[in-house]
Amino acid sequence: MFSSERVYLRKMEKSDTEQYHSWRMDMDVMNSTSLFLDTYTYKETSDFVEIRMLDSNSSKSYIIMERAQQLPIGVTSLINLDLKNRNAECIIDIGEKNYWGKGYGKEALQLLLTYAFHELNLHRVSLQVFSFNTRAIQLYEKLGFVEEGKCREALYRNGEWHDIIQMGLLKKEFSQA
Repeated sequence: MFSSERVYLRKMEKSDTEQYHSWRMDMDVMNSTSLFLDTYTYKETSDFVEIRMLDSNSSKSYIIMERAQQLPIGVTSLINLDLKNRNAECIIDIGEKNYWGKGYGKEALQLLLTYAFHELNLHRVSLQVFSFNTRAIQLYEKLGFVEEGKCREALYRNGEWHDIIQMGLLKKEFSQA
């Protein structure tokens, strides 16, 4: 559907549930993106995918595909989609750890944001990031996101309290570079 040199996004389908479940159950993957490090049954994941990701009018979810291998490597979504006020929140998870730190997340997020701003004509996209996830924060800043606030010490992870940083990006601030 949307593509760059190394990745493309394709609409998430019910058949992606098993792959998504494997990423959702990997605590290394979820540590930097999920508030809750819970384990889920396959049925819980399947219900979540069907209700929250596929059959929702307020979300659009995509599998991040690595082009050369035709391999699913992650998921990205626009959630809390509010077309009246032209706002949404974005999320991204690279589930395949051997693709971490190699720019795949940046390419996928650029594709999602291009779609959000130029196809859906959104005015604003927001996200939340944990304060210890410095690589993600640097990426978001490169794409033009700015810190809008934080929930101080709202996350307890690995024996320490961490902030949850709120970031936002306006259409006029979005850089595809």
